Amino acid sequence: MELSEAKKKVEAMQQDVARFGGLFDLDALDESIAENEQKMAEPGFWDDNVAAQKVINANNELKDKRDTFVKLRDNIGNLQTSIELLELEPDDELQSEFEKSFGETQKELEQYRLNQLLDGEYDAKNAILEIHPGAGGTEAQDWGAMLLRMYVRWGEQHGFNVETASYEAGEEAGIKSVTLLIKGHNAFGYLRSEKGVHRLVRISPFDAAGRRHTSFASVDVMPELDESVNIDIDPSDLRVDTFRSSGAGGQHINKTESAVRITHIPTGIVTSSQAERSQLQNRVTAMNMLKSKLYELEEEKKAKKRAEIEGEQLEIGWGSQIRSYVFHPYTLVKDNRSGHETHNGQAVMDGDLDPFINAYLQWKLSQKNPQ
Repeated sequence: MELSEAKKKVEAMQQDVARFGGLFDLDALDESIAENEQKMAEPGFWDDNVAAQKVINANNELKDKRDTFVKLRDNIGNLQTSIELLELEPDDELQSEFEKSFGETQKELEQYRLNQLLDGEYDAKNAILEIHPGAGGTEAQDWGAMLLRMYVRWGEQHGFNVETASYEAGEEAGIKSVTLLIKGHNAFGYLRSEKGVHRLVRISPFDAAGRRHTSFASVDVMPELDESVNIDIDPSDLRVDTFRSSGAGGQHINKTESAVRITHIPTGIVTSSQAERSQLQNRVTAMNMLKSKLYELEEEKKAKKRAEIEGEQLEIGWGSQIRSYVFHPYTLVKDNRSGHETHNGQAVMDGDLDPFINAYLQWKLSQKNPQ
């Protein structure tokens, strides 16, 4: 990289960070963190577990916001210092270190920019992600398994904890359904871009004649709601069943009925968890998932009502095809909302979803703030 070009890019980085810094008061942020830490040190802080956890979660988010910004600002300052030293006296080793740090800082800045777009009420929460293959038997079920692998890889690449809450294997290959718990800061904020119908076009490995097939799978994404979120559920509206759990593909089968299935009778919503060894833990997980589904149902009702009042055409839920994955006669993955596309389909299937997530968040922002 030419030094003059690098200098311009680092100056642009500094301007970006200065703009980000103008969005919040760093001193006020430190004050809020100190106030929370003072509350956490008070006797009786844990008398109300739910309230205490809220304070801790809020403080962790504030600290993360502060520490990420300070680290980014300092790293860009170090890049500027390296450029000044290289201008005074060229040095191959320093140049190599600079280029490595430049690449890492550029990625950190992109991630920070992406995080600024996450401003939804539950964006910071863990995500519950469900995959349901469409009609088409083995072909569609295999497509569901491909999506499962894609999301697991994306989660692992971002340091999220990915757990399988429930899993039903396909008869010949793939999956009939799967529910993942993807745990980590902003997991829902990122993954809400994935809600909708995903379409695959390829030469089927299950067709002896080598014909092209089109398959569909629906992906639903919800924030994981816990005890801190109040959703009214009448216990008499619930049917709770227990069963023996099995891992993906049946690798593990419990001898006890530790898996839990909860049916919400008025809506017909069913949630289940087999991720934990304990029936009690699985019940808590399934209940939290039910809360999330009931919350989502209410949000969709509100959105439909708003659309009726405002005369909008609104696509909600399973009916909206959001992304096409074409692997024959050419390779193209394209998002139908943001228009973002790539010809590197293999990278996408290996978990490289960030460009799509970023484009979606930018698109959502443009919908909220039309020019």
